[in-house]
Amino acid sequence: MRVTHLGLPVHDLERSLRFYATYFGFDPAAARSFPDGTTIVSSDGFDLALHPAPERPPAGTFLHFGFTLPSAQAVRRLRERLAAGGVPIVEDDDEPGLVSFKCLDPDGWRVEVYWEPTAPAPYPD
Repeated sequence: MRVTHLGLPVHDLERSLRFYATYFGFDPAAARSFPDGTTIVSSDGFDLALHPAPERPPAGTFLHFGFTLPSAQAVRRLRERLAAGGVPIVEDDDEPGLVSFKCLDPDGWRVEVYWEPTAPAPYPD
């Protein structure tokens, strides 16, 4: 059994689609829209269901979701791209056994990106 999708309430669907396409490889051209307003976009076998809603994420909590990358350097490169794009980086760890950061998406959801030497590489660097 494995987790295959995540549903996120968002304020601006197009802005969220751009964010996840630009930094996380989701393909907006293949997005599917549904009558309830939900748009599902996929990357590497994982579906992100974005749904227009007024809710905001809880502030300052442990709640987050994450992406693993195949190398420490890949994590560092993405962190640099996000920071250069003005995306808030709210946590940052760079140690021999873990390279990780958390950023905020356009709605304030915490997104973690990490590499651990024991984590299986999801795809080539």
